[in-house]
Amino acid sequence: MNEILKAQNLKICYQAVNGEVEAVHDVSFSVTEGEFISIVGPSGCGKSTLLSAIAGITPITSGKILLSGKEVSGVCGDIAYMLQKDNLLEWRSIRKNVLIGLEVRNLLTQENLAYADRLLKTYGLWEFRDKYPAQLSGGMRQRAALIRTLAVRPKLLLLDEAFSALDYQTRLTVTDDVYKILKKEKQTALIVTHDIPESISMSDRVIVLSKRPAVIRKIYTTVFDIPNRSPLLCRDHASFGEYFNQIWKELDVHVS
Repeated sequence: MNEILKAQNLKICYQAVNGEVEAVHDVSFSVTEGEFISIVGPSGCGKSTLLSAIAGITPITSGKILLSGKEVSGVCGDIAYMLQKDNLLEWRSIRKNVLIGLEVRNLLTQENLAYADRLLKTYGLWEFRDKYPAQLSGGMRQRAALIRTLAVRPKLLLLDEAFSALDYQTRLTVTDDVYKILKKEKQTALIVTHDIPESISMSDRVIVLSKRPAVIRKIYTTVFDIPNRSPLLCRDHASFGEYFNQIWKELDVHVS
């Protein structure tokens, strides 16, 4: 598999009222094509800061971020960022919301329009294409936001607590939905979450960070012998509890 992302010795500091704060210290990891990787850690440890730096929003103090072998600094068109809120524009139809990224980038070609429409059809939103966000459930809105992100064909998708605004039952359904969509589209993704079960059930690997300044404590590879793996099936698997206990202990030790 090709290496999509490589973070090398990242150090991220920011200026606070009481002086400089080091949020991330010497963090290195890589993400290969098609992988889904989660980042977990104590509250306030720098998870979102790290993701924001990879997105090019927060400047890094030192180190390198490489995308497909090329160093990037600042916002990159090949990296898409999905936040907690779906940020759908209430006055635009679902289809027009999905197309907004292509509009902004002046990429409304027939090929890209056809791809966006295929995503809507494949993932159950075609019949709602002329509806407005207020007419959709929370789960459907999140699916529309994901399709909007995928329509620009990013090399890397970043998700920052993308499901935390949903109620528990909807969240379980949506994470299952999102996982299946990303795997079917062979999309490489990196997600920050505070939810350990979510990280285990969705990810190929889980990166555990320490308290601030964040360093990598451990990286767990999650293996489930399940045909047609999905997050819901993983939660019922015998190995799930083992992974949860290991990650929980790792976090608990270093928070304490």
